[in-house]
Amino acid sequence: MNTLVQYPLPEWLSILFLIAIPLPFLLILSFIKKQRVKGSNDFAFYAVGLFFLLYLAYISFASFKGWFNVVSFPPRVLILSTFPYGFLLFGFVMNTRTFKNIIENSALENLVKLHLFRVVGVFFILLAFYDALPKPFALLAGFGDVITAISSVFVAKAISNKKPYAQKLVTFWNIFGTIDILFTAIAANILTKISIDTGVMGVDALAKFPFYIIPAFAPPTILLMHWVIFKKIKTNYGS
Repeated sequence: MNTLVQYPLPEWLSILFLIAIPLPFLLILSFIKKQRVKGSNDFAFYAVGLFFLLYLAYISFASFKGWFNVVSFPPRVLILSTFPYGFLLFGFVMNTRTFKNIIENSALENLVKLHLFRVVGVFFILLAFYDALPKPFALLAGFGDVITAISSVFVAKAISNKKPYAQKLVTFWNIFGTIDILFTAIAANILTKISIDTGVMGVDALAKFPFYIIPAFAPPTILLMHWVIFKKIKTNYGS
């Protein structure tokens, strides 16, 4: 049974990642908390916070036990975390009344600004710099995330200021961000298959501590956020 390849990385990189990775969870919780005043309830805030803690505990335990270490296609980290989490979001959470109320009462610009947490994508670039990820994949995924994150601030401002080009801008931005996360997810799987077949570098680093948090959390969460924004664009602009 093959196991993941170990790539030597400086300790400061893992520490910096652990400092940065709470950002997505805190932004989402802050967003939910603000929506409570507009019609949602306290239950959502505490329930989501508790789920995040339990989910992070679970994937940390799985990593510690070596469940992600086996080389397989699809990668074990997807089978044991990403896929179940995605089914939970799209099969259950998005159909709940609480979720629908929060989205209905939220401003489009606030949903866009949530994507600011994708600055964490800079770690793709750093991992490539230390030869832990294939450079073409990591640079495209990393810069795609960073561009989406930084531009979200300007897109949100255009929406808030009711600029005449806001609808086209947010639509283009949302398409770009969706393509970026789809590329990252699909390319990672393709590289895994190629790595198994040929022995060339894959994306093993993303299944190791602490970077397994990226595939375990990001793809389903970001895709759901983009889907919600598409729906919100249709509601706000009628197209």
